[in-house]
Amino acid sequence: MSIKAFLFDLDGVIVDTAIYHYQAWKRLANELGFDISEAFNERLKGVSRMESLDLILEHGGLTLPDEKKVELAAQKNAWYLELVSRMTPEDILPGVASFFAQVRKAGLKTALGSVSKNAGTILDRIGMSEAFDAVIDGNKISKGKPDPEVFTKGAAELGFSPTECVVFEDAVAGVEAGKRGGMFVVGLGSPEILAQADLVAPSLEALTVEEVLAKAS
Repeated sequence: MSIKAFLFDLDGVIVDTAIYHYQAWKRLANELGFDISEAFNERLKGVSRMESLDLILEHGGLTLPDEKKVELAAQKNAWYLELVSRMTPEDILPGVASFFAQVRKAGLKTALGSVSKNAGTILDRIGMSEAFDAVIDGNKISKGKPDPEVFTKGAAELGFSPTECVVFEDAVAGVEAGKRGGMFVVGLGSPEILAQADLVAPSLEALTVEEVLAKAS
């Protein structure tokens, strides 16, 4: 079956907002009386906001009622939005514009598959809202990665089966989500970390659409 669509994660694939998430979570942890490292922050990539908060509270040895957790998650998100509101098209990662031009030339459809509830805001800020035929974000799903829902919904919204789609991911949870969804997965990052992916490259800049289609077909 031929490939008809490419599904992209947002953070670490199109833009790198991981630093903003880290700064906001670190600020929250500090206010709660402990700290988180950049190494710990790697565990939060591709994970939903509430799940991330649970991991941070566990790390700090804290147990809090649900109402307080909702309040803290909202506070972190406010700090994060403050940071991403300064983003511009210059924040798009190298190679993305060129790769998307190739995608369009090849006649492929595109979907965004992100657990972030702020994906729409970020796409607006970087001028890429029109680059996707479908946008599946944290507002449209009930399960975060590694559950495949964000990608299976993207495929369904485009009108294709999972086997007709390729997923591009930079996080272990995202790679697992794509594989569990029955899709060919391109991991962007370290081959050691993203060993479960079908193809691994440092970034979109290091790939061509032709190469991906040849491997996935």
